[in-house]
Amino acid sequence: MDASTIPRLVDEAADRFGDHEAFVDGDIRWSFTGYRDQIHRAARALMARGIQPGDRVAVWAPNIAEWAVAALGAHCVGGVLVPINTRFKGREAGDLLDRTSARLLFTVTDFLDTDYVGLLREAGADGVDTVILRGSVPDGCTPWREFTAMADRVDDTARTMRSAAVGPDDFCNIMFTSGTTGAPKGAMLRHGAVCRSYRSWCDVIGLGEDDRYLVVNPFFHSFGLHAGILACLMTGATLVPHPVFDVPSVMVRVPEERISVLPGPPAIYQTILNHPDLDDFDMSTLRLAVTGAAPVPVPMIEAMRQRLGFETIITGYGLTEASGIATMCRHDDPPELISGSSGRALDEVEVLVVDADGTTMPAGEPGEVVIRGYNVMVGYLDDPGQTAEAIDADGWLHTGDIGVMDENGYLDITDRLKDMFINGGFNVYPAEVESLLLAHPLIGRVAVVGVHDERLGEVGMAFVVPATGAEPDTAEIISWARREMANYKAPRHVEVVDDLPVNASGKVLKQVLRDRAVALLNS
Repeated sequence: MDASTIPRLVDEAADRFGDHEAFVDGDIRWSFTGYRDQIHRAARALMARGIQPGDRVAVWAPNIAEWAVAALGAHCVGGVLVPINTRFKGREAGDLLDRTSARLLFTVTDFLDTDYVGLLREAGADGVDTVILRGSVPDGCTPWREFTAMADRVDDTARTMRSAAVGPDDFCNIMFTSGTTGAPKGAMLRHGAVCRSYRSWCDVIGLGEDDRYLVVNPFFHSFGLHAGILACLMTGATLVPHPVFDVPSVMVRVPEERISVLPGPPAIYQTILNHPDLDDFDMSTLRLAVTGAAPVPVPMIEAMRQRLGFETIITGYGLTEASGIATMCRHDDPPELISGSSGRALDEVEVLVVDADGTTMPAGEPGEVVIRGYNVMVGYLDDPGQTAEAIDADGWLHTGDIGVMDENGYLDITDRLKDMFINGGFNVYPAEVESLLLAHPLIGRVAVVGVHDERLGEVGMAFVVPATGAEPDTAEIISWARREMANYKAPRHVEVVDDLPVNASGKVLKQVLRDRAVALLNS
């Protein structure tokens, strides 16, 4: 399969895999032909709704069948998908809807006791046309069934023509990633780039028609969307979405659905391995693990093979700006290499480690990781300044990550140029968290650093300078943060201080704060 656009990918999957099971979600069990028909029906409904090529269509929902159908339907009419993080609050989601000028929002009203429409209305950000995928339907919104019925107004010939007009250089997704400026940045990705990137990804991991793939990575994330939804279309693997990761439910679903592929950050596998009832579950169908975002100790790799039955364990490295993938280990790499490396570059993608002047560092010497190739984004939405900072004149994407490359081209990520830390597999950017915290009326200044956490890897610690005359309560700040921002961003620790350490130019000395945080938490 060599489709260079997502609409062609949908059609080719149906042609190749036909009656083979494509999607399993509760009572929903679609063949590839049936899946295609659902997608095309959504596409015709979008046309009836007035969606034109280039229009932005947002999806704010958990991993459910309707998410994939709505998203792929948008792609089939030339729309540009805007996935929204399910952990976002109303203010955060409203900002993305506004900045992308989204024409339509697909969402739910009952996920984890959260009413996303209610969150938007509380934030005064509910001006977008809204379709409810699942849950109760508030006034002014359209239920999914009523929306899809609109497909009957549009002949499929018109939809076919619209899909055929989508080209490899057309934008398919605006994937938002937080930035050091404090505001999320929208990486603009093209059909041809993501299709080509994940064909390579599928080839490397050996995903195939016999695989049954439990997608625990959220669809709103580059991995869940590209390495989940698109990869299954490319290979004929059966997609089994998992809306919320929790160990007991995953351990039940593996034997229940004969799951063979289980991707995720290392914390997922470690949690399963540590479960006291692991031996009571049949995990023998598992064969392939794809992981990254944090180091994978050799003992964990060995335990995954011996206790969970994984034949193949592959690590990789990527970022949203590079379509989510840049380097990967290979099938026959030894555990020591998998543990200590994020693999080597995808075919026809260049990855280098360079110094501040752009000179390539010798093997074993640290420097900034830069990427060049078809997988690199076009740029950030409406932000030529940030785009120019990220992608230099020679087309190299500057990642801000520090890495070491060995003589065989295998990359080990060792540090970060920026202050970003990883909480449970999610990237957290302190500048963005700081910007959100400054909306609290009792906070005058704030600096956030990442601190070690046994379960999540790293969590945020905020050093707060009170506003004039204010006496903030640390517990109240934590509670407020959890209401106002995604849970993974919200600091777990808060320390009220008289002032922040700064250098001569006024820049906060984050390392001093990191050291102080360690001392406070260990005292």
